[in-house]
Amino acid sequence: MSYQVCIDIGGTFTDCLVSDPDGGISIFKSPTTPGEFEKGFINVLHVAAEGLGRSPGQFFSEIEMIVHGSTVSTNALVERKTVKVGLLLNEGHRDILVLREGPRKGAFQWKIDYPEPYVPIHLTHTVPGRIDARGRELTPLDETAVRAAAAKLAESKVEAVAVGLLWSVVNPVHELRVREILAEEMPGVPVTLSHEINPMPREYKRVIAAAIDASISPIVRRYIEDLKTALDAQGYGGELLLANCVGGMMPLPEMLRKPIYSVMSGPTLAPMAALALSDAPDIIVGDMGGTTFDVSALRDHQIIVTPDSMIHDDNLGIPKVDVRSVGAGGGSIASVDAGGLLHVGPHSAGARPGPACYGHGGTEPTVTDANVILGIVDPDYFLGGKMQLDRAAAERAVGKIATALGVSLQEAAYSIYTTSNHNMVAAIEEITVREGINPRDSYFVCGGGATAIHIAEMVDILGLTRYMIPRFMAGLSAFGGLISDIRREEAAVALTSDAAFDFDAVNTTLDALKAQGSAFLEDAGVPEEARGFEIAFMGRYEYQSFEIEVPLTIDGPLTPEHLPEMVEAFHRMHERIYSIRTDGDTVEFTSWKLRAIGHRPGQDMWSRFSLPAQQGETRAKGHRGVYSEQTRQIEQLPVYDLSDLGAGAALPGPCLVEAPTFTAYLKAGHDGVLDAQGNLCVTVDATRAGAIAVTTAQIPA
Repeated sequence: MSYQVCIDIGGTFTDCLVSDPDGGISIFKSPTTPGEFEKGFINVLHVAAEGLGRSPGQFFSEIEMIVHGSTVSTNALVERKTVKVGLLLNEGHRDILVLREGPRKGAFQWKIDYPEPYVPIHLTHTVPGRIDARGRELTPLDETAVRAAAAKLAESKVEAVAVGLLWSVVNPVHELRVREILAEEMPGVPVTLSHEINPMPREYKRVIAAAIDASISPIVRRYIEDLKTALDAQGYGGELLLANCVGGMMPLPEMLRKPIYSVMSGPTLAPMAALALSDAPDIIVGDMGGTTFDVSALRDHQIIVTPDSMIHDDNLGIPKVDVRSVGAGGGSIASVDAGGLLHVGPHSAGARPGPACYGHGGTEPTVTDANVILGIVDPDYFLGGKMQLDRAAAERAVGKIATALGVSLQEAAYSIYTTSNHNMVAAIEEITVREGINPRDSYFVCGGGATAIHIAEMVDILGLTRYMIPRFMAGLSAFGGLISDIRREEAAVALTSDAAFDFDAVNTTLDALKAQGSAFLEDAGVPEEARGFEIAFMGRYEYQSFEIEVPLTIDGPLTPEHLPEMVEAFHRMHERIYSIRTDGDTVEFTSWKLRAIGHRPGQDMWSRFSLPAQQGETRAKGHRGVYSEQTRQIEQLPVYDLSDLGAGAALPGPCLVEAPTFTAYLKAGHDGVLDAQGNLCVTVDATRAGAIAVTTAQIPA
């Protein structure tokens, strides 16, 4: 037996998906261990071993590969717990991180203070020396000034240094020499060079990426070392890959070289899973866990990569899969303000102490507590019955909201439930409506342990007609990790335009990028037949401030015959994004990208699994009372056990569907059918949506 495993660490639970050579996939969960994530990592592997009927030693020896989505760097940035970092810039350009990209957000909101730069001014030093846009040395590097700056940074006890010199993407000689000097003056201190971490012509995005990378480098290295030590202690001898933020996996040496690519990497795996689960062209992916609700959109069956992800007041600098997050999870805390207004989130009870119903000392009312009171979640069947929930504790917690609002306990619980739903709807609208996309044209794929509880009401609010509750919904990101490629993105500057396109320079650049990508895949052990490459260019109309990314589908060297096709591709992409195109304007090509892709064996394991067909009538295992806001009564709904159902089983709403790792709540008008892989595919009949079930029981006084 040879297993492949993906482990995704969430805010409340750590998910583990295990696949075997026959296409079987099992999901396991264990509480997350904040501050000691490697402990939760090992714990969930022990849970998996027990679930598969193997001893830990036997199981670890049978694992061929572990892929892992880490939250360590993201948590460090969000909680502002990064290391102390110094910054070296060109003389006269000390304020790159102060000015950012120019426009101030909320220019007329006079109460907003101008944000502090990512690296404080007192830790930012400048040195004489200058390279121009053509790569020529205008002013030699002042090495004496570099050594003096290094002495000041050492005196300030910085733990890492970022270097961002102008036009290093064209000629990196000064940045490379600075690193050599810093290695002499500050041995052992990690150094990040901007041209290596983010080779693009925009100095702010290069420098902020370098600064962020440097600030998390020791943290990521420490985590990887602790994780390797923990795995070695268990006798694990297989391969370990880490998720990156561009929708793929990276070997450990590559992640150690570019730790910034681990930022927000876990949530990027959910849209990769959705690509495999559905062939719909436009997909919305919503992943609700214990702490956050992560939402992403796919268009033309392609993930959307954005260059504008934010960390607090700063751009991340590097491209990443476009995933937006809001504080709306099962552990999100509900409160009532002085004006009597209910709020849900963004603060979360997290894994420790967790919702009140977990019985681990939590007393604040959370979304999970509300779902227990509403009857949606069965306290006796949480995690398949492995974790008993305390309904009385949930009632005490939510009772505080009921008292503050002057309503019944069930009404307070429903208020928490629907407020959370509207928070998530707002996040979906942010990535669809505000981007010029009609969400009603999309197919919704649920992810995370809690989304299926909330999806029906969200769908009714948005006016969607179809959605999927995957068989492995509670571990959707982990499932995405199991089927993801090894990926790395390379980029280089070669500025030209359609008015006088420099084919020699661009082809030389593309050849160099492909050589770098091939070397990466070679080092990663990817065989020749499993390698692939995707090429894109960054383009803009002349005098525009910002570029857009355009895929390049041409194979082989570029020739004059290809230019009209490239220009038309830019016009189409510009029109798709901004709704306008200007065919007569000059198109500038600023930089070029290559994504090196290594296809891993076993990535199609999910499609090899086939659920036996449903035999006979679909029967409920029982009924449970669920609160209805329309009637303010308890409706007795049928409860189906997902493990008892076969392909083609019909599940008309309203009903509850239970699996060991999630509960799905289908409202009236929401009718589900299990597909061949065991995913619950739901269609919505708008004429019946929101209808009231006949069987009701009055709420007890």
